[in-house]
Amino acid sequence: MVKFVLASVALCCALGFAAASTCTNPEVKTNFYSTTDATIVSQIGFVTEFTLKCSNAGAEKSPLFAEVLGKLAPVVRIGENKYQVSWNEEIKKASSGSYAVRLFDEESYAAVRKAQRAGEDIQSVKPLTAVTVSFPGAYKGPWVNSEILATGLVGFVAYVAFTTRSKLMA
Repeated sequence: MVKFVLASVALCCALGFAAASTCTNPEVKTNFYSTTDATIVSQIGFVTEFTLKCSNAGAEKSPLFAEVLGKLAPVVRIGENKYQVSWNEEIKKASSGSYAVRLFDEESYAAVRKAQRAGEDIQSVKPLTAVTVSFPGAYKGPWVNSEILATGLVGFVAYVAFTTRSKLMA
């Protein structure tokens, strides 16, 4: 009888802890940073910082994971209720527009990993919350390089000079 009571108390405590550790009604505020000049880099870096507030106190301290463009990334805690997630994309693949960052707690992350192992679509797993960040694009350099423009200009000046000279000699 005592074992049954102790087991019941342990089960209730475990269920209470699990319910308390899941963030309910998450409120997210984001800041987004990215590479703006892509002329000398091979990849664009993206950084999203966000604050997370939950209606149940203490749930913000649970580990978080993120999914961006089908790739999973860890979320780093950088302060009190402040988190950061970052990822890289090749310049040719990084297009301007909106990027969805889906955030998962441990429970939903386990469901994502289970879906991956089963070969299912991870978009079917409900995230803790999702944020959308807007990437304006990165400067990739001028349409025509200055060396090519200078070579063309020298060729044009030489052509004009030689044709004018040949007209004057005739």
